[in-house]
Amino acid sequence: MENTNVSGLKTKIMNRWIVVIGGILIQLALGAIYAWSAFTGPLQGAPTALSEFSFTKTETQAIFSVGLLVFAIFTIIGGRLQIKHGPMKVALLGGVLLGLGYILASFVGANFIGKLIFIGILAGAGIGLAYVVPIATGVKWFPDKKGLVSGLAVAGFGFGAFIWVLLANPPSILGFTGLISQQTGQFAYTVTNVDFAFLIYGILFLVLVISGSFTMKNPPAGWKPNGWNPPQPVAGKASGASLKPKAMLKSKNFYLLWMMFLVGALAGLMVIGNVQNFAKSPTDGFFAYGFSAQEAIDFAVIGAAVCLPIFNGAGRIIWGQVSDRIGRGKTMIAMFTFQAAMMAIFFYTTSNPILFYVIGALIGFNFGGNFALFPVCCSDSFGSENLSINYGFLFTAYGIGGIVGPILAGIVQDVGMSFLYAFMPAAVLCIFAAGLAVVYQLGSKK
Repeated sequence: MENTNVSGLKTKIMNRWIVVIGGILIQLALGAIYAWSAFTGPLQGAPTALSEFSFTKTETQAIFSVGLLVFAIFTIIGGRLQIKHGPMKVALLGGVLLGLGYILASFVGANFIGKLIFIGILAGAGIGLAYVVPIATGVKWFPDKKGLVSGLAVAGFGFGAFIWVLLANPPSILGFTGLISQQTGQFAYTVTNVDFAFLIYGILFLVLVISGSFTMKNPPAGWKPNGWNPPQPVAGKASGASLKPKAMLKSKNFYLLWMMFLVGALAGLMVIGNVQNFAKSPTDGFFAYGFSAQEAIDFAVIGAAVCLPIFNGAGRIIWGQVSDRIGRGKTMIAMFTFQAAMMAIFFYTTSNPILFYVIGALIGFNFGGNFALFPVCCSDSFGSENLSINYGFLFTAYGIGGIVGPILAGIVQDVGMSFLYAFMPAAVLCIFAAGLAVVYQLGSKK
C-alpha cells in the first residue's frame, strides 16, 4: 500500500485497515466486562447442593463497579505507557493481565475478596491498559474518518458481550447448555462450571488480545492518507492540536465532556450490570406479570446477551458516522435526549418481552455512542498527538459512572425498593447531559 508523507514522497506501508481488524480482536476480549450480568445470578445463589455462592446483589455489582473504576484509572496509565513504549507492548501487557485475572479468579471459589481482586482489579487493569490502544492508534491512521474508525475500534467491545454471555449462560430456547449449567425452572447453578467459565474466558482473552496487539503500530511520522489534507484552523479560534493534559485540564470543554460522559456511563452501566436482576425481580420483573421462572431467565438472557450488546456495538459505529456528518455537539444532544426517554420507559417493559428487548436494545445503542463520540471530541478539542493520555483523563468519568450506576441499582434491590428509584434518576441526569451538550455545541461555534 502506497501513501504520501509530508515531503510528498511515496512510501510502502501496511494497509491501515489491518489496524482496525486487530483493534476489533482486542476489543472483543475487553468487552467481557459487559457480560458480567451472566454471572450475577450464579454468584447470588444461596448455598445449595448445586452452588456454594451466596454473594449479595450489592457484592456482585461491587466486583463489576471496581472493575470499571480500575479500567478507567488504568486508561491514563496505559496512555502514558504508549507514549514511552509504543502501542503494541501496552496492548500485550493489558491482554496478559486480563487473561490472568480471569484464570486466577477461577481458583478462588466462593471467596468474594478473591473474585474482587482478580476480576475487579487485575482484569480491570488489563482492560484499561489495552482499551485506548486501538482508539489512539486508529485515529492516527484515519484522520479523515475519525468518527467512523473510533466507532469501529470500539465496536468489538460492545459485540464481545454478545459472545461471552451466550457462551456462559445461553437461553434454554437455543437448545444448548453454556459454560455455566443452569437447572431448569430454578435459579440454581453448578459452582464448578462458574469457575470453569472464568478459566476458559481467561485463556480466550489471552489469545485474542495478544493476536490483535501485533497489528498495533503507529503510522510513520508525518504520514497522511492519499488525497487528504488537514483542515485549516478557523480564524480567531485557538487550536487544540497539541494540548497536553495540564493544558487540557484548564479547558472548560474538558469538564463539559467529563460530566456528559459520567452521565452516559452511569445510565448505560446501570442497565448492563442489572438487566438480568431487573428481569427476574419478583416485584418489578416478569414474575409480576405472570411469567414463569424459566421464561424470566430466558427473557433476561436474550436482553443481556443479544439486544444490549449487539446494539451497543452498532451504536458505536452509527453514532460515530452521524457525528462526522452533523457535528459532535448536535449528535450528543440527540443521543442524550433519546437515552433519557429510553431510561424512563425501561421500567415499564417487563409486561411485554418484545418491548423489553426493543427498549433494552435502544439503551445499548445510545450507550455505545459514548465510546465513539467522546474519543473524537477529545481529539477535536485537544488534538490527536496526545489522545492516548488525554482520553485517559476524560475516561475517568466512565469509572465514576460505573461505580454510581450499578451500585445504586444493587442497593435499591437489597433494601427492597423498586428499580423505578434507579432508572428515573438516571433519566433525569440524561436530560441534564443533553443540556450540557447544548452548551458544548454553542461553544464549538465560537
